Amino acid sequence: MGGACAPPSQAATQNKMLTLSQAIGAEANGKLHDFYKQRSFRPLWLTNGQVGPSADRLITHMEASSLDGLDSGDYDLADLRQLITQARRGDVRARAHAEIKLSEAFVRFVTDMRDAEKIGMTYLDKSVRPKKPGTVTVLRSAALAPSFDAYVNAMGWMNPNYVRIRSLIARANRAKTAAETRRRLALNLERARILPSAWTHHIVVDSASGRLWYYQAGAQKGTMKVVVGKAESPTPMYAGVVQYAVLKPYWNVPVDLTRTLIAPKVLAGKPLAGQGFEALSDWSNAPRILAPSEIDWLKVARGDQEIRVRQLPGPRNSMGRVKFMFPNETGIFLHDTPERGLFAKFNRHFSNGCVRLENAAVLGQWLLGRPLPTGTAYPDQMVTLSAPVPIFMTYFTAIETKSGVGFLRDVYGRDKPRN
Repeated sequence: MGGACAPPSQAATQNKMLTLSQAIGAEANGKLHDFYKQRSFRPLWLTNGQVGPSADRLITHMEASSLDGLDSGDYDLADLRQLITQARRGDVRARAHAEIKLSEAFVRFVTDMRDAEKIGMTYLDKSVRPKKPGTVTVLRSAALAPSFDAYVNAMGWMNPNYVRIRSLIARANRAKTAAETRRRLALNLERARILPSAWTHHIVVDSASGRLWYYQAGAQKGTMKVVVGKAESPTPMYAGVVQYAVLKPYWNVPVDLTRTLIAPKVLAGKPLAGQGFEALSDWSNAPRILAPSEIDWLKVARGDQEIRVRQLPGPRNSMGRVKFMFPNETGIFLHDTPERGLFAKFNRHFSNGCVRLENAAVLGQWLLGRPLPTGTAYPDQMVTLSAPVPIFMTYFTAIETKSGVGFLRDVYGRDKPRN
């Protein structure tokens, strides 16, 4: 009775009538259903109804997930490959099933990759603390990329520094490098894991290499050299939010530098005003300027008296023309500098912890969305950013060399094993 002229089965007829969007809607549940509903159940992994190359690339990434400190066995890759094969041969239901399973696997993989450990970062603002991304967030971020294939291929959900260090780990594994090396690479990777993707408007300062990058709309928008803290005054690992710029800033001299640098010059006969500084009565917002007769510089030099000294704005001011502020208790910020020669050095660890910028005007234009104002007549003029910008101050010692993988000098000793 089952000859060539027999009518098609009911299931076959239904499959022919079912659109891909309808099949995806029937397959998706929970948060996945919410995501696909927002896009009228259009597929993410299928192009012209067929599973695209992004699916193969995702599986390749997951096969190498040991590079991320993960276990590829957690992702049921054999089953996922079989579903892709069936989808490429099969009907609309098979393609919709593969679409949903690929999204499920993708969400799990991204979530696992972004599961950060405690690596010494101090979070100054709760908005920059790493959060576990939800299903809709993971998929929507991928769907908004101009090219989904490029996003998956380049691991666009991770920071470019993470992708760079991950590739160094792969290179080290191929070369069968020593376990000291692999441990340091893994530590560098964890520092990069907490960083946002390039789709987040943010700044990264690396105090190991003395370099700064800034990102927006899925791309690195710029980079520059920076001068960072000396070994005895390291630039901290901070995550905060840049909120405003200060034009024509004063420089409040640290008390220890007033004692060791300023006081000896005054005692040697060089007046404070001649050095471009003034002494103040206190650390309030409205201090009184002290007369020279009110200061016992011998006591200051011995450490028996503390006074507030600040450098006046001008071409010699250590802050340069501008500083960029993000609230923290240790007075760390980004700033311009007149000491241009330091940027020519390979090792740029010379500051007392703050970050000196190679090109403050360029960063300022990116932060403000317009050129820095130059005509202000008054010192310490605050310019608020229209939108606060996250900043991550980290420490990457791992680098690529001609022979393989290497490391910068561990100036702050942060790569040393912790007992």
